[in-house]
Amino acid sequence: MSGFPGMLQVGDLEVSVFVSDRRKSVLLTVERDASVSAVAPSQVSRVELIKVIEAKRSWLYGKIAERQELGEAMPAREYVSGEGFSYLGRSYRLRIVEPGSRVRLVRGRLELGKDGGARELVRWYCEVGEPWLKRRLQPWTSRMGCEAEWAGLRVRPLGYRWGSCSLDGHLNIHWATMQLPPTLIDYVLVHELAHLQRGDHGSEFWRLVERAMPGYQDRRERLRRIGPGLWLPDEGR
Repeated sequence: MSGFPGMLQVGDLEVSVFVSDRRKSVLLTVERDASVSAVAPSQVSRVELIKVIEAKRSWLYGKIAERQELGEAMPAREYVSGEGFSYLGRSYRLRIVEPGSRVRLVRGRLELGKDGGARELVRWYCEVGEPWLKRRLQPWTSRMGCEAEWAGLRVRPLGYRWGSCSLDGHLNIHWATMQLPPTLIDYVLVHELAHLQRGDHGSEFWRLVERAMPGYQDRRERLRRIGPGLWLPDEGR
């Protein structure tokens, strides 16, 4: 696909375009910040991609409106003692300690050095998230029969995506998922593990999710409602 990946303007829609050799059809997604992205097979032309986007215009407008309604700006967090930050579904108050201290969770308080801020907190979520998520993944890989396909896990900023699945079988999980309750983190993990077997969001993909997690729709809806309220600083995206 010449000229891609990149930005594509279709009428008043600005679409971020990514190319994947694993895809057989175009996947359109309205991200949590109401931006639109497209993942397309390498053989799809610019003209074909525009036609797909135009055919989905009404659906895209509906999803954008939904995201904008849910995504009202949250008050900025302050890095002062008493400010609350979520970890595994529970709110923990900050305790500001001496400069240069590493972020730690101690006796129900999240300790942050006086000279610290968003960068240090994001680093902490990544550091505690990787081992916790790897342990949490193991029973799901067994249940879904994808131990061989799963090559590893990385915790990192992913913009407004909860997770992604690379061609080499690595799962990338957004550090912000560590603010969610464990049951919703499980949904994110199952969703990405299903992508090891199906690259699209077709009916077979959702059958894989349902088989591993009956009634997943309730968790997906809760995630949709809770997600916009999570702490997601510009520095951590």
